[in-house]
Amino acid sequence: MASIFSRIVAGEIPSWKVAEDDRYYAFLDINPLAEGHTLVIPKQEVDYIFDLDEETYTGLWQFAASVAKAVQEVIPCKRVGVAVLGMEVPHTHIHLVPLQTEGDLDFRKEKKHLSPERFAEIARAIAVAFNQQTV
Repeated sequence: MASIFSRIVAGEIPSWKVAEDDRYYAFLDINPLAEGHTLVIPKQEVDYIFDLDEETYTGLWQFAASVAKAVQEVIPCKRVGVAVLGMEVPHTHIHLVPLQTEGDLDFRKEKKHLSPERFAEIARAIAVAFNQQTV
């Protein structure tokens, strides 16, 4: 059975996409720690990040770095934090979270509640920033 992330990539489940290429996909987390909290995944469904082949693993981090730069360009923050937990969805994913302090990267914190319009606005802005740096 395909993971929820594979179903998002296939277009079966909607997402607020911020970036995509032939191997990777990035979209806003629907339960964000902060505005701009983005998930970056390989399109290939592999549960554990360290089970990825070297080329996919390296490419995922390169893609995530480009997405992080776009997030930081759009969302006022001191840094974009990175977390790889992988416990909740059996599909490798990297969390990119805009941070003001280290404490902002605490997954036990209450999640932000954003309107669909706000999610769409953030996704569009990050996508524009991402596309500008890849041109």
